[in-house]
Amino acid sequence: MFKFDLSGELKITLARLSKKDPVTARILNAKIKQIINCDEKRIDHFKNLRYDLSEYKRVHIGKSFVLIFKVTKSGKHILFSKFRHHDDVYK
Repeated sequence: MFKFDLSGELKITLARLSKKDPVTARILNAKIKQIINCDEKRIDHFKNLRYDLSEYKRVHIGKSFVLIFKVTKSGKHILFSKFRHHDDVYK
């Protein structure tokens, strides 16, 4: 099991989501729990990003949203960074 933190941006997004779209907020929280409960081999299942974001991984939530996170295997730590629409997250 990994330790984890949420970025300030993601905390604000989760607070807004819990009010405006509680179903998506529950799905996002469930996905975060699934990710932190992965072991070091299963965490590699999630796709690595490329270029400037090469230190991050991503997972799709629903059809068009993406959760971006950074894994530090040596410290067993995950930093969840962004949750945005697919078209906006990579800018």
